[in-house]
Amino acid sequence: MPTSKKPISTLRQIPKGVWVLGSVSLLMDVSSEMIHSLLPLFMVTTLGASALAVGLIEGIAESVTLIIKVFSGVFSDYLGRRKGLALLGYGLATVTKPFFALSMGLGTVFAARIVDRIGKGIRGAPRDALVADLTPVHLRGAAFGLRQSLDTVGAFAGPLLAAGLMLLWADDFRAVFWVAILPALLAVLLLYFGVDEPRQESGGRRSNPITKTNLRRLSLPYWRVVGVGAMFTLARFSEAFLVLRAHQEGVPLAFVPLVMVVMNLVYSLTAYPFGWLSDRMSHPKLLAMGLVVLIAADLVLGVSQHWLLVLLGVGLWGLHMGMTQGLLAAMVAQTAPAELRGTAFGLFNLVSGLAMLIASVVAGLVWDRFGPAMAFYSGAVFCLLALSGLAWSALRNRGGA
Repeated sequence: MPTSKKPISTLRQIPKGVWVLGSVSLLMDVSSEMIHSLLPLFMVTTLGASALAVGLIEGIAESVTLIIKVFSGVFSDYLGRRKGLALLGYGLATVTKPFFALSMGLGTVFAARIVDRIGKGIRGAPRDALVADLTPVHLRGAAFGLRQSLDTVGAFAGPLLAAGLMLLWADDFRAVFWVAILPALLAVLLLYFGVDEPRQESGGRRSNPITKTNLRRLSLPYWRVVGVGAMFTLARFSEAFLVLRAHQEGVPLAFVPLVMVVMNLVYSLTAYPFGWLSDRMSHPKLLAMGLVVLIAADLVLGVSQHWLLVLLGVGLWGLHMGMTQGLLAAMVAQTAPAELRGTAFGLFNLVSGLAMLIASVVAGLVWDRFGPAMAFYSGAVFCLLALSGLAWSALRNRGGA
């Protein structure tokens, strides 16, 4: 009797280049999160910053990241090449790391944070487009989920390492910042030697991706994804406020990075399974479930008066991220033409960047004037508005079918 072949698992079908890109993201996130998990407290306790100042710096920094992605995405489509821009972005982020350790005032922190985020912005859209270029259509949700999952392993390993070093070195922020340089250097080397980029079929011709003719090729379904992404970003302000909330509830300085460990551990464990699930179920339904989880996170963090409740809220926040972030990336890739993917990811992140700036500044203002609980309750209200917008969009699509 003929023996049937055992089906190959989805993970084994994902191309090697996606695994390498995920590992590069992991290493850079170890480096970045060692710094960023401590940076809000460093600004408040060492440099004397207010919650509004933290919100402004974080909001502007994250917005710069997302806005820069427009230009790097467009340029990668024009060149028909992604890897060089990704290397430039990772290299620029690596160069900024020592300045956090050397900073004596908010000006240096702000400048280093902005340049670091410019690096992230340069690499983001070309890297995401490269994942889509390397991956067959039927595996894209899983591939984006895997890359996000590996990225997030770094995002919880970094704070965990930071907490251990803070305990070892008696809350010496600057010493931890110096150590963060090493994994960033390893990330750049791995990308340079480990990823072979597929060549684009362009016939040797270069075309400006942002001409009116090309932009018209970005369809209505794509712009709906952009709108949904903006709604989600408005509903979720900077994670720096999770760190401040933990500190306010009495968590010792050395243990505050563990808050980000919890969030990113949940994010990492759920990103791939929900990416796999997104290849098999309704996208609007999964997005709506993610918003419900974020509402629960905001409410728990709003009522919290104990560090255990803070950890529960942070865990729910991470679950929301795992359910939605890889899915939104896969939806962008699905609705954009292959030769315009870099531009599509860039425009998506431009709109999300403006939403992030608004959300973080509003959260900082509400925190300073009305207290932390009201900041999280405001986030829950934005979630409800986003959920209503998602339902309205789904009804419109159904009515137009």
